[in-house]
Amino acid sequence: MKNKISSFMIFFMLIISSFTFAKGQDKLIVGTDATEFQPFEYMENGEITGFDIELIKEIGKVLGKEVEFKNISFSGLLPALQVGKLDAVIAGLTVTDERKKYINFSESYYTSKQLIIVNKNNNKIKSLDDLEGYKVGVVLGCTGDLLGTEMKDKIKLNRYNTTSQCIIALNHNKIDAIILDSEPAKNFVKHNEKLKLINNNAAKEEYAIAIRKKDKELLKDINYGLNTLKENGVYKKLSEKYFIQD
Repeated sequence: MKNKISSFMIFFMLIISSFTFAKGQDKLIVGTDATEFQPFEYMENGEITGFDIELIKEIGKVLGKEVEFKNISFSGLLPALQVGKLDAVIAGLTVTDERKKYINFSESYYTSKQLIIVNKNNNKIKSLDDLEGYKVGVVLGCTGDLLGTEMKDKIKLNRYNTTSQCIIALNHNKIDAIILDSEPAKNFVKHNEKLKLINNNAAKEEYAIAIRKKDKELLKDINYGLNTLKENGVYKKLSEKYFIQD
């Protein structure tokens, strides 16, 4: 009797495990940092929203997967992905050779570049080269921070935790300029009439969705979903909704 019960329990646990595994495959745990990166991810009325958020939700619909979000500080996103707490990361994440060493990236879904924000009455700064000797604000961990670090011997680098802190510092003349990703930069200048954008020769960068190296099938699925959205017009609609058209 004991052996029969044990066999039955093992069989029962296998069924439960199989069900749990199958159910898990219907959900995509996605990490993002919605602290402040309009229009890609941000908080609105207590909910995470933005272009990235709607994009991955639509990809989930194509794949028949529910999407659950984990709001994590930017620096913690890739470590959380690597240890298995997340299935994917979407957070205006730039594709770099260094990151490619330990994670896979989907196909690119957005091409960005770094823009300079200055006060409207500043007519001296017209390019990255003109930043020499000035106090420049960047957001910690973002591409502007990397670019600013490369220029640290020429500029007075000021790092901030959020873009709002940069904007406040600029408005109070504590810094002379900000280096920031193009869409967030456009968004902040649009809502701050005292500021203006300076285009420059900074290299373009690609945003993509991060997935663990071992999850090759998930990578294929996400690329399939992304391409489907580009073909069926959903990607275009989201772009028109969230991005400032030049």
